Amino acid sequence: MAHKILIVDDAAFMRMMIKDILSKNGYEIVGEAADGAQAVDKYKETVPDLVTMDITMPEMDGITALKEIKKLNPNAKVIMCSAMGQQAMVIDAIQAGAKDFIVKPFQADRVLEAISKALN
Repeated sequence: MAHKILIVDDAAFMRMMIKDILSKNGYEIVGEAADGAQAVDKYKETVPDLVTMDITMPEMDGITALKEIKKLNPNAKVIMCSAMGQQAMVIDAIQAGAKDFIVKPFQADRVLEAISKALN
């Protein structure tokens, strides 16, 4: 059975890129969200195996959303996505329970490596 993934990014283009990489490699995309608040709601709805979470978003940022998802499910697997130069935020994310982080612009092999590592 394909692993279910929730994609969270405020940029539709970035969501599309990740969705493309993952669906071509046998993952099932169970939902998309454009901000952290939507991400938490979608997580409750879809209960994915893994979440890819942008850090900088309107409404609720990715780190706050990560903490909320971890409250719902302490075993939730979340991989943070960030642009270059957000090292401090990445450290916060890892401390908040993120499994890994991938840097934008996305490289397919790095995305797949991070996801397969987090799921195993």
